[in-house]
Amino acid sequence: MKFLKSILFLSIILPQFLYGQDDSKPDYGTFSIEGHLQYLENVWIQPNTEKWATMGSLNNRLDFEWYKGDITANIGMRNIINYGQMVYDYYPYLADQATKDFGLMNLTKKWSSDSSYYFFTNIDRANLSFTHKNLEVIAGRQRINWGTNLVWNPNDIFNTFNYFNFDYVERPGCDALKAQYYTGMASSAQLAWKIDSDNKHTIAGMYKFNKWNYDFQFLGGVIRDDIVVGAGWSGQIKGAGFNGEASWFYPTENKPNENNNSVVVASAGANYTFTNSLYLHASAIYNSDGTTGKADMGNGIIINRDISAKTLTPSRMELFGEAAYQISPLIRGTIAGIINPYDGSSFIGPSMDISLTDNIGLLLIAQLFFGEEQTEYGETGQLVYGRLKWDF
Repeated sequence: MKFLKSILFLSIILPQFLYGQDDSKPDYGTFSIEGHLQYLENVWIQPNTEKWATMGSLNNRLDFEWYKGDITANIGMRNIINYGQMVYDYYPYLADQATKDFGLMNLTKKWSSDSSYYFFTNIDRANLSFTHKNLEVIAGRQRINWGTNLVWNPNDIFNTFNYFNFDYVERPGCDALKAQYYTGMASSAQLAWKIDSDNKHTIAGMYKFNKWNYDFQFLGGVIRDDIVVGAGWSGQIKGAGFNGEASWFYPTENKPNENNNSVVVASAGANYTFTNSLYLHASAIYNSDGTTGKADMGNGIIINRDISAKTLTPSRMELFGEAAYQISPLIRGTIAGIINPYDGSSFIGPSMDISLTDNIGLLLIAQLFFGEEQTEYGETGQLVYGRLKWDF
């Protein structure tokens, strides 16, 4: 927590030394706070059994921001209480996994727990940023988003996210130092350095530019024990969004009992919104190291597992499809699906988002997994959620 204390100290002291010129009216900068409070209920219908398990989750998010001139300080945290039968059945494994911090600094604190509940705080943003003309430098826990695809991001080498974790819209951050220099209206060069909880380093640079009304990017560096080279694009074809990215990973050392071959992970997607608000989205991912047999994951989908840009899927290929429609001004319905064409397992995710007021919403969503035993999605079962959320 020393880093967090340093951030708080600097956010108080810096305004006085840098900009405190007018003693009669000291300017301490601008401070803001926002966040949400929500309740999420989860019902898990486990496979190969008639047993149902439930878990309730009370979640509060707080985002603090202070800025003055060229300097900004940001702290974001989640306070979560999970309780119920799922906790009881998987205690302490579920609590330990949910409170594991993959960053260099352990900014996740489990305050209290027993066989029926656990309460923890996770700080996923804690950084200082400095901006001057075309240069921006950010130090601390932050999100470095290099992906272009909407489902799978092999270019997102710093803080990969899990598509099935729908309730974490802010997405995880990493402990890093990033510098970005804007070379033009639509071009920039970035250099970033991350250290994780295993003291492994990720150091990479990326250059972005616009050509033929497309945004292109090229990256290269080292991610833990691999050299990585990648590229991505984002643009339109006759009104339809078209994006994709690919990364090549080459191991820097041979490890016993592991595949030490180079790996290519690539994804591409397209989306289109019709005049009647119907939205269609399709995407695909290819992993040269993925299996063409049964991609057994057990219950790994619902656990807080640390995935990377190299391990987005255990299968050689997967296909994604989504359709959404604005049923009324206050109700939006969506259905999404993923299929593993090799082992035949699949995922279907229907949802309905209902706006109750300007800042209160109700989300009803299901994550339905199908397949034979030892397939990628065959041993997960069915999950149904209801979420009431207040944004402030």
